[in-house]
Amino acid sequence: MRIATAGGMLLPSGMRKISLPLMATTLLATMLVSACSPKFNWRDYRSNDAPYTVQFPGKPAQQTRTVDLDGQQVSLTMAATEIDGTTFAVASGELPDAAHAQMAMQAMKTAMVKNIDGVVSSNKVSAVSSGNAGGVQQTSIDIEAKGRQNGASMLLSGKFIAKDKRVYQVIVVGHEKQVVRDTVDTFISSFKLN
Repeated sequence: MRIATAGGMLLPSGMRKISLPLMATTLLATMLVSACSPKFNWRDYRSNDAPYTVQFPGKPAQQTRTVDLDGQQVSLTMAATEIDGTTFAVASGELPDAAHAQMAMQAMKTAMVKNIDGVVSSNKVSAVSSGNAGGVQQTSIDIEAKGRQNGASMLLSGKFIAKDKRVYQVIVVGHEKQVVRDTVDTFISSFKLN
């Protein structure tokens, strides 16, 4: 019987040395078992109050509150989870019309960057229109911003969307050195409007 210690393995009485190949195999098996315990437990999430789906890396909590978006009072519902200090969140709300949704989207982006006292390092805007009079109008802004919060370097990756009268915010924010780019891409790219 072996007993694990911080300094290595204690050998049972009578066993004087362990072979290097056996030690390497034991170490590899330990690493593989650790890899089977993911900290990200991806799950599909379908909003009950807005037409979207997304994959969260953990069980999200949901909250609704009224916020001021550049002078507009908007009831936003947010679903979010935190993994190792990194927050994954989706917020959505409905405005009186598409023009107000466009303004709210910009205000959401500005507020999130301001929260980390950040500077936008990447900003990509795209727009889609159905072409029909009164048809679907959708604008999205993909950003990355770096900033500081409580003395720590922060990274914000986000997608802000205005579609007709609805507005959406899909963000990942955390300490810059702890944010895993692959998980950011997985989360943000999984967001789909129904």
